[in-house]
Amino acid sequence: MSLNKVILGSEEWCSFPELGIPTIKARVDSGAKTSALHAINIAPFIKNESNWVRFDINPIQNNLKTVIHCEAPLIDKRIVKSSSGFREHRYVIQTNLQIGDATWAIEMTLTNRDSMGFRMLLGREAMSGRVLVDPEQKYLLGQPTSESLKELYVNSEKAPTGLRIGVLASNPELYSNKRIMEAGEMRGHEMHFLNIKECYMKLDAQTPEIHYRGGIILNQFDAIIPRIRPSITFYGCALTRQFEALKVYSLNSANAITQSRDKLFSLQLLLNSGIGIPTTGFANSPLDTNDLIKMVGGSPLIVKLLEGTQGKGVVLAETKKAAESVINAFKSVNANILVQEFIKEANGKDLRLFVIDGKVVATIQREAMPGEFRANIHLGGTASIIKATAEEKKIAIKAAKAMDLKVAGVDIIRSSKGPLLLEVNSSPGLEGIEGATNKDIAGEMIKAIEKNFKIK
Repeated sequence: MSLNKVILGSEEWCSFPELGIPTIKARVDSGAKTSALHAINIAPFIKNESNWVRFDINPIQNNLKTVIHCEAPLIDKRIVKSSSGFREHRYVIQTNLQIGDATWAIEMTLTNRDSMGFRMLLGREAMSGRVLVDPEQKYLLGQPTSESLKELYVNSEKAPTGLRIGVLASNPELYSNKRIMEAGEMRGHEMHFLNIKECYMKLDAQTPEIHYRGGIILNQFDAIIPRIRPSITFYGCALTRQFEALKVYSLNSANAITQSRDKLFSLQLLLNSGIGIPTTGFANSPLDTNDLIKMVGGSPLIVKLLEGTQGKGVVLAETKKAAESVINAFKSVNANILVQEFIKEANGKDLRLFVIDGKVVATIQREAMPGEFRANIHLGGTASIIKATAEEKKIAIKAAKAMDLKVAGVDIIRSSKGPLLLEVNSSPGLEGIEGATNKDIAGEMIKAIEKNFKIK
């Protein structure tokens, strides 16, 4: 019986003739039920009165400049929960797999596998009755050389060479920063990671400069993408301002980032633009605690540190006594706080709308863990796709404009009074929203820079 089966190692090269993919390296995993193919820019469409899906793929690992545009019949859409807790709505296609001399039809889900080691995962459903796996072996059916890969993909699309772009951030291993670097390289730009802590500047009327550790002068950059952690907002924005003085385009300006980090000022700006927020109170003295609690409708209520981020420094006070204790505790250490009404009907859910260059490019719903009211992904919340209403999109776009941000993560909560804005983030994370939506958000950020330089 085994004579009729293909023997595979734990890693093999295969191809998908109908998708125009001549070869791709796959992880052969009998522990995984379904197969998955790396895909970005996924979009369903109608062809000959049937459901189809189009998507892009970078088929060669660690080569983001080679792009294949694919189309395939759409046979299903499933919810898949990843090991990290993200719930994805994945499109499912059926196409012919060619491996060695054998060819047969398999089903695959489409998902962004940039954070994974392989562009393709071959699961047991696709192998059932046809394959035997020797996990101690690899490439039993051969593997292409780098020269033959170049020949196979010689006619595929190459992203045009372009700009010199710096990612101004703290951690090169952070998912968001890696994705932005990869997206820029994929579109043919020269990308540089600039660690904020290793940059320093020369203030001079004639020759202002920015230096990098070791005395390297950072010049001839076309654009920078600031990804500044709240703890280093002051210095990060000072560097961004210095780049702007050198006529380097910044995707988010230093002024926009600075005002977005001031929670009180940003709420005042949003209100001035006619955007609704949960009723919020702010006071300097603990002597005003009782009136502050009444002002926002009593308990339960939310107490927020002005300097908090990613849900940290946010406390739910369920009773008046608890609210008094929390507020007075913060005030005793001279912490600046906001007191805000609790939107009970939201049930631990909020929306994150990602705005780039005046357009909502993706929306997810974030849901808090059981027993938790904060829906932040960093605190264990889960993300799923949801369709934002026209009003919610209008609020998000208006909020980004009010804050003068080209890139913004706008958090909205659904209340009995309608959508209310919670916060505007100037360095929104990409992992949750890309993982849930399969959209190339990092690529959209690069496109916004290209638009500024009139690159098509």
